[in-house]
Amino acid sequence: MKLLIKKVDNDGRLKLVGDFVTTKWDFAVVDSDNRSALSAALQTADAMISMDWPADMPTAPRLKLLQLPGAGIDDIEFSAVPNQAAVCNVHEHEVGIAEYVMAAMLQWVIGIPSMDAALRHGDWTGSHISGPRHRELLGQTLGIVGYGRIGRETAKRAKAFGMRVIACSRTPRGEDDVAGQVMPLSELESVLTQADFVLLALPLDQGTKSIIDAKRLARMKSDGVIINVARGALIDEEALFLACRERRIGGAIIDTWYRYPKPDDPRGDPSAFPFRDLDNVIMTPHASAWSDGLLPRRNRIIAENLDRLASGEPLLNVVHPRSH
Repeated sequence: MKLLIKKVDNDGRLKLVGDFVTTKWDFAVVDSDNRSALSAALQTADAMISMDWPADMPTAPRLKLLQLPGAGIDDIEFSAVPNQAAVCNVHEHEVGIAEYVMAAMLQWVIGIPSMDAALRHGDWTGSHISGPRHRELLGQTLGIVGYGRIGRETAKRAKAFGMRVIACSRTPRGEDDVAGQVMPLSELESVLTQADFVLLALPLDQGTKSIIDAKRLARMKSDGVIINVARGALIDEEALFLACRERRIGGAIIDTWYRYPKPDDPRGDPSAFPFRDLDNVIMTPHASAWSDGLLPRRNRIIAENLDRLASGEPLLNVVHPRSH
């Protein structure tokens, strides 16, 4: 069977797939910018690894599996995917992201880097000699918006720190063994008003774009902190900047952005607004999931799906089933 990998994705992130797969596959790499080469390769491909499938993709008459090497499905035009092909994604990023969220919240309440920088210059601010005292996570409320894999992994860790956890989701489940209650997404404003930290961990689609706007930011506590590890566009960009700049909320921890580097601008700003000038914002470059355990776990799942396809077994993580 033939597996097609786009040249842009053949950068080492998928190198372990060949080590993990146990059935016979021929791996082929194609430059997706070369339209004729892409079209020719798709004619004989049984599976393809790609994070996007635009509406104008060439025909793929034999394709049975479009395997995403990540979790996001916002760049897939499902109506253009061949009817006989299933679309599957991989997760495995929830551990790294959950650890990042805990580290970021600890950084927010303790401030180790700033104390380290000060003491290197003889400044004992923050010590028992010269206050102020730093805060604790114990007893604070974490509100999780989107209670899937990331939300649950973070909730388990937050609970271990003695935090109160509340959540809302498009698939509410009432009582939960970690979160006190998982409410419907219609209860989002209730979560915002109660939470000391608000974690966004839900997918981006037409129903969730700018789900956090100026009105909802105004519902947060005046010292509340919003954490975005999902997609930048979940929060209205200008509204977030103004809320932080004017200190209508405590601040933001932002890992997912509104602009990303391009080949001709590898050091571009992540936003049209100067978040870098705000001292109540922690900025990271979409790094929360990028742990040393991520790629081995993802490669193993991708390889297992290829084996399952070759053996006629049910696929894992199906987000769009075959129609026949």
